[in-house]
Amino acid sequence: MNRRAARELAMKCVFQMEAQNEFEKENAEKLLRSADMGEQKEYILRVIDNICKNRDGVDEAINACSKGWPVSRMAKADLAIIRVAACEILFMDDIPKAVAINEGVELAKRYGSDQSPAFINAVLKKIG
Repeated sequence: MNRRAARELAMKCVFQMEAQNEFEKENAEKLLRSADMGEQKEYILRVIDNICKNRDGVDEAINACSKGWPVSRMAKADLAIIRVAACEILFMDDIPKAVAINEGVELAKRYGSDQSPAFINAVLKKIG
């Protein structure tokens, strides 16, 4: 599994956690149990752990940078993508901000609406 696929898996896990309203690391580990994460396991668990521990702070940063679109109004796929990328920007210094932003936009092209890539790009640039 490459890093792009790992981000996608992390985003899907965050999406599922949002759908279940259960942001506990143990819940995420259950969701990921059947996934073949390979060498990206550490990265995925780091992202999930940071989101579980810092979700309120991540969401505050997102709300501050998404004028008129609080996290409560965002499409759940967009929110999951933004949370993963914001986590990389805010807590994972080994990942360049430009990479986190670009990868978030690429995920938005696959999983979001037609407006998602531009919206996610704007929010992530403000966070970064």
